[in-house]
Amino acid sequence: MKISTQFDAGSVEVINLDRAEDIQLKIRKDSHSDFLQWFYFRLQGAANQPCTMRFLNAGETSYPKGWEGYRAVASYDRQHWFRVPTRFDGKELVIEHTPQAGSIYYAYFEPYSHERHLNLIGLATDNPWCEVEDLGSTVDGRDLEMIVVGDQDPTKRKIWVTARQHPGETMAEWFVEGLLTRLLDEDDATSRSLLAKANFYIVPSMNPDGAVRGNLRTNAAGANLNREWLEPTMARSPEVYLVRQKMHEVGVDLFLDAHGDEALPYVFVAGCEGNPNYDTRLNALENAFKHHLALANPDFQDQFGYERDKPGEANLTLATNYVGQHFNCLAYTLEMPFKDNANLPDEEYGWSGERSQKLGASMLQAFLAVVDQLR
Repeated sequence: MKISTQFDAGSVEVINLDRAEDIQLKIRKDSHSDFLQWFYFRLQGAANQPCTMRFLNAGETSYPKGWEGYRAVASYDRQHWFRVPTRFDGKELVIEHTPQAGSIYYAYFEPYSHERHLNLIGLATDNPWCEVEDLGSTVDGRDLEMIVVGDQDPTKRKIWVTARQHPGETMAEWFVEGLLTRLLDEDDATSRSLLAKANFYIVPSMNPDGAVRGNLRTNAAGANLNREWLEPTMARSPEVYLVRQKMHEVGVDLFLDAHGDEALPYVFVAGCEGNPNYDTRLNALENAFKHHLALANPDFQDQFGYERDKPGEANLTLATNYVGQHFNCLAYTLEMPFKDNANLPDEEYGWSGERSQKLGASMLQAFLAVVDQLR
C-alpha cells in the first residue's frame, strides 16, 4: 500500500501503513500556524480490502466538534465525490471503507483545485461581459485576480463577492463558480436584469497559496485572512491589503463573503448587527435579503447560525464587519456546511460542490430583490 499527498492541496501525515485494517494517520498543521483540520490524500494498493483509517489527533484539531456527525468524501476519478462511513469517538476520527479500485482519494471536503480556479479565470477572460483584473501577488507570488462583470458604469450599484479567505473551505469557490456561470448566461433574465443595475466585483479565491499548500485557514505566512481586515500588510496579508485597496478605490454597495463552517450542518448567514453604524435601514435590508434567498433556495435557513453580536461589539478585523462599517452597506458572511445540510440531507453525497454551485446560482435572485434598495 501507498499513501501520497504530493499534489495540489494534498495533506496528511502517515504514521503507520503496515496493515489495511489499521492505517494510522495524523492531520498536519497549516503553514506557519497551529490550525489543523484539512486532509486530502491518495491511497493505492488496497483494492477490495476493508480499510480502517485512523486519524490519531482528530480530537486535538482546531474544530473537534466538526467531526461529530461528519462523513469524509472519497473519489476514484477526482470528479465524482461521495461520502464514506466515518465515526468520531472524541479522540480519533475513523474512516471505514473498502475501495473498489487500486487508487482512491479521500478528503475533508470536495477539493477545488488551482487548475480549476485558473479555468474559471479563463472562462471570465473569454467572456465579453467580463474583465479580469490582476490585483497583485500573494505571499508565494501567485496571481491575485478579480473578475469584473458589467459595463463598469460608476452610477450602477457595486456588488462584491469574495471566497476562500479560508482556503480549505472549498465549497466557497464552488459557490462562486455557480454564481458566475449564471451571471454570464445571456439567456437568463435574472442575470440580465441584475447587470442592468449593478456591476460585480468577484474574487473567486482570496487565498490561492493556502489552497495549493493544503491549509485549512491560513495563507503562506500563517495569517488568518479573515482577521486581517482592520490593518492588513503587504508582508503578512497582501491578499487582504490588495482587495481592500481596490474596494476603497471602487466603492461597495453590497458585500458577500463565502465560507464553510466545520460544526454546523446548515446554510446560514452572519451579518453586521454588532457594528457601530448598524441601524434600521441595514436591518431591513438584511431581512429582505434573507427572505428572498430562502424563497430562491430552501437549502438556506435562518433558524440556526452564529450568536448575534451585541450592539457596538463587532470584531472589525473580519471582512464582513469591516466592509459593512466602512461602506455603510449590506454585508454578509455566507456559511455552508462541511457535513450535510440537516434540513435537506443527502445520504450519498451530503453537502457537495454541486449543491454549493446551485446555491451560488440562486443567490442572484436575492441580489435582484434588494438591488434597488442598496442606496
